Amino acid sequence: MGFVCAAVAVLFQPVVFGLAGVALGVAGHVRGEPLGRWAAIAAGAGMLAGTVLSILLTPG
Repeated sequence: MGFVCAAVAVLFQPVVFGLAGVALGVAGHVRGEPLGRWAAIAAGAGMLAGTVLSILLTPG
């Protein structure tokens, strides 16, 4: 779910989905999931990319 939130964060509401992805990735990492840390990193990167895209593409 963290990777899904990371992908969605690039296009829709990056702060909401990015933070949710980071939280899910950290929770997975704490529970011993092997990709939990990477999901948190991907969600943070997706949040950053989505924020930059929204700034660049917003007119005005």
